[in-house]
Amino acid sequence: MERKKFIATTLAALPLMAFSQLRIHSKTSTKPFIVRSGQSRHGEPIKYKGKHPNDVVISKKDTDNALSVFMFTGFGKIGPSLHVHYYQDEFFYIVEGNYRFVVGEETFELNAGDTIFLPRAIPHTWIQLTDNGKLLYAVQPAGSLEEFFKEMNDLKKPPTEEESQKIHLKHGMKVVGPALSL
Repeated sequence: MERKKFIATTLAALPLMAFSQLRIHSKTSTKPFIVRSGQSRHGEPIKYKGKHPNDVVISKKDTDNALSVFMFTGFGKIGPSLHVHYYQDEFFYIVEGNYRFVVGEETFELNAGDTIFLPRAIPHTWIQLTDNGKLLYAVQPAGSLEEFFKEMNDLKKPPTEEESQKIHLKHGMKVVGPALSL
């Protein structure tokens, strides 16, 4: 009887023991932090297409690569090429403005306060419909999207289609079509 009790207790404790080990090996931030409006998490501003702030507000360094969160501020009717993330789910929360999203075969109009979830491996794009807009968006797992934006930001001139595709592929994405236009 003692042996059965020992085995049952050990089996019941295994999940707790495994969970406790996660914290020991995690590189997740152990302290809260604040990123002020208009700032980037590690003080490295990133501009989308050289003009639009695209700040990292929660870095993959804070979450052991589980998540990256960005704040995009758009000045004009702009959006990315139709693309696919092979390894990351993505969500967008509309802070300000109006947007059109195309996800696979579906089109959605979103306004301030709306959220959209984009599953990995489905081509998608969006366009800002208002002169000013702001998006809070995240990818999970983080992957190398932060590095992708830094690499694109550091280019001295707009990339050729070939250069853009090469950079996208390096970071687990592929351009599969043009950006939306109005």
